[in-house]
Order: sequence, then structure tokens, then C-alpha cells
Amino acid sequence: MGFGLQLAAWCLLALVAAVTIGPIGLRPHVGPVGIERSLAFLLLGIAFALAYPRRPWLAVLVVAAGAGILEGLQTLVPERHGQWSDLGVKIAGGLVGVMLAQGLIRLIRASQCGKP
Repeated sequence: MGFGLQLAAWCLLALVAAVTIGPIGLRPHVGPVGIERSLAFLLLGIAFALAYPRRPWLAVLVVAAGAGILEGLQTLVPERHGQWSDLGVKIAGGLVGVMLAQGLIRLIRASQCGKP
């Protein structure tokens, strides 16, 4: 099951990248832009933390670096624009996702071991 979660996490990152640097007209709209950004990276944080449960630092690194790289790439796309505030929203959402997933992982491990 570990490889399947890892593959899903990387595919989700590829999807977020395509939406982030692709044509703006193809970007899905599900709500206010700030919420969309933070939710996308929250899901990425959860996905990577679950895919690599013993390496939360890797999940944080991928989410933060991914946000930074994608925000930087947006400055190269004519109809897009990278902004520091967007980067902050994305990283914050990703970190919250990693923390939520780590909390869930700890709960599951505790219930399996019989210890909190």
C-alpha cells in the first residue's frame, strides 16, 4: 500500500503543477482563490505525509519546495503571476496538511499499540 500512496501523492503534485502553471482558463474554480490555493496544498501535505509516514520532513520539504518552484514558474508564464503572498498561503496550507496527517498517523499507531 505504501507505493500506491506514494504514487498518488506524486500524481497529485503533478496535477497541482499543471493547474498552477497551465493556461488560466483551464484552472478549476471551486471557491475563493486563497481557499483554493490553501486547500490544494493542504491535500498535498496530507498526501505526502501519509505516503511517507516516517519522514514528515520529506513531506514538508516537497510541499514547501513545490510551492516555491511553482510560484516561481508562474512568473515565466505570460498570463500568470507569482506572488509572495500566494507562496505563504500555499506553504501554510501544506504545513497544516502535514500536521493533520501526522496527528492521524499517531492516533492510528497508538490505537494499534494500545498506548497514547
